[in-house]
Amino acid sequence: MIHEDLAPFHAELPAFGALAGLDLGTKTIGVAISDNMRQVASPLTVIRRKKFTLDAAELLKIVAERDIAGIVLGLPRNMDGSEGPRAQSTRAFARNLSGLTQLPISYWDERLSTVAAERALLEADTSRRKRAEVIDQVAAGYILQGALDRLRHLG
Repeated sequence: MIHEDLAPFHAELPAFGALAGLDLGTKTIGVAISDNMRQVASPLTVIRRKKFTLDAAELLKIVAERDIAGIVLGLPRNMDGSEGPRAQSTRAFARNLSGLTQLPISYWDERLSTVAAERALLEADTSRRKRAEVIDQVAAGYILQGALDRLRHLG
């Protein structure tokens, strides 16, 4: 089931179990996962997008291997809070994914996640080439960490 807000998403989650955070791009999907206690998000990998069925299969393989309890998708809103084509694409991905899994899915406002990820990688003196390789999974980590922090206050 897809939840607009984290409160009903939280209510549907088991007490323990890792969550996955996704940063959907047009060419890649950044993936991050949390620990079972849902304290810390860690960047995991980047899925190179091909077509939905292949992308979903790769994602669901990670979900099964890591025993994921729920999925948080970064929702790319405009700075004024409105939603554009990328947000609609993210919602379509969530709808299609929800047809393939029983896991609860929710959204997290990702407006500045890529900026924060880029800043962190620059501060870590990461080379331009390495930044390009990991930016999406680091952004997914920021998305997931924001959701984890919010979930702790609901709990």
